[in-house]
Amino acid sequence: MSAALPAPRPFPVQAFTRIGEENAFAVLARATDLAARGHDIVNLGIGQPDFATPPHIVEAAVKALRDGHHGYTPSVGIAPLREAVAADVHRRLGTSIDPGRVMIVPGGKITMFAAILMFGEPGAEILYPDPGFPIYRSMIEFTGATPVPVPIREANGFAVSADEMLGLIGPTTRLIILNTPANPTGGVTPKAEIDALVKGLERHPQVAILSDEIYDQFLFDGARHASLLAYPEIRDRLILLNGWSKTYAMTGWRLGWSLWPDGLFEAARKLAVNAWSCVNAPAQYGALAALTGPQDCVAAMVAEFDRRRQVVVEGLNALPGVSCTLPKGAFYAFPNVTGTGWGSAKALASALLETAGVATIGGPDFGVHGEGYIRLSYANSEPNIRKALERMGNFLSEARAA
Repeated sequence: MSAALPAPRPFPVQAFTRIGEENAFAVLARATDLAARGHDIVNLGIGQPDFATPPHIVEAAVKALRDGHHGYTPSVGIAPLREAVAADVHRRLGTSIDPGRVMIVPGGKITMFAAILMFGEPGAEILYPDPGFPIYRSMIEFTGATPVPVPIREANGFAVSADEMLGLIGPTTRLIILNTPANPTGGVTPKAEIDALVKGLERHPQVAILSDEIYDQFLFDGARHASLLAYPEIRDRLILLNGWSKTYAMTGWRLGWSLWPDGLFEAARKLAVNAWSCVNAPAQYGALAALTGPQDCVAAMVAEFDRRRQVVVEGLNALPGVSCTLPKGAFYAFPNVTGTGWGSAKALASALLETAGVATIGGPDFGVHGEGYIRLSYANSEPNIRKALERMGNFLSEARAA
């Protein structure tokens, strides 16, 4: 007779019961499932450019494989790529950075993970934008730290208010997270607010900054990106996040880069060794070609996003009960849907997918201050955007009539 199995133990690590997720992937999975069942779905949910990776980047990666670059690389990335990142930052922003403090990582989330893990622990507070990228709060809660949401308000153009953020800093604040241009709102925080924030941080030398600048080249209507790299007075506590996924339509390549201050770089390097060893070699050579090759592909994509932005916002403002400010950055619209009569933005987003065949993301998936909004990604073709808007209009009109 076989021995009885032991009774199941409680979940061994309570931190994993606190971890959240990015619901855009759940919506993507549901949209994919519906499409596989024969439904015609327009996906405006996932934040993924619909363009192909430029051919010269693909060819560089293929050549790297043919040339034998298929082994391990240094955990922080190959030296030519780190140097190219520094050169690109100087070219675009006029700021010098040390390539020896640049780390090549498998996507932008890794930088969030590492930075929040370094500063998050029970008793600590971390400030993050709300509505904002959901992984910020998820990782803060995972570490046991207290997440402190910084309200991002439509009345303020979805820009960060320096006064509001500074006012939330307390004696146990260890890290603040800034994201401009922003996901999910498309808001761009102007330089005057960044100036005020950096000035105010002089009173809080114990607070580090994680600046998520992954959308820094997606700017419209003359908006300017105020990178925190331009402020030498905070460079010794600044962690910067950027990458290739959005700018060069390379989401599936899983490539990002981060810049770390002297006191944190070695800790980040050790985490790389323990967690992912290195980024795959041919992808790094593709990234090198992206930075050193022609940039007209980026300008062309941004111009197309600008055209789509005009279409989607004009269309949203024509829908019953919907209003939408014109975003100045990224490739998202964040319309206010409180006038539709739907008390829950998540319920509306779900109904739009299941009934109208349009995938969007409910605002509460980006934080408590996201209620009353939904997010649409206009990283889709103009014909698909127009089809989605027509379906949304029909759905909202029929729901109102009922």
